[in-house]
Amino acid sequence: MDLLKEAVDFENAKMSNMSTSDRVVASREAKRLVLALNEIYKETKDPELMDMMKRLTEKKRKIEKRLKGRPSE
Repeated sequence: MDLLKEAVDFENAKMSNMSTSDRVVASREAKRLVLALNEIYKETKDPELMDMMKRLTEKKRKIEKRLKGRPSE
């Protein structure tokens, strides 16, 4: 399960001091990992996979929130 190792590495990676293009790449990588894990989850129904997907999705949301920035008033 090379995919699981990739997901764990992504989850543990530091996300500070990233440029905008790095954030875009990280967001796309998170999406790719979640979709790939979902295909495995459909067959196995492993709850650990679901937890991994939830954690990756949360990290992806944080990255995207930073990309969009704060709304101006």
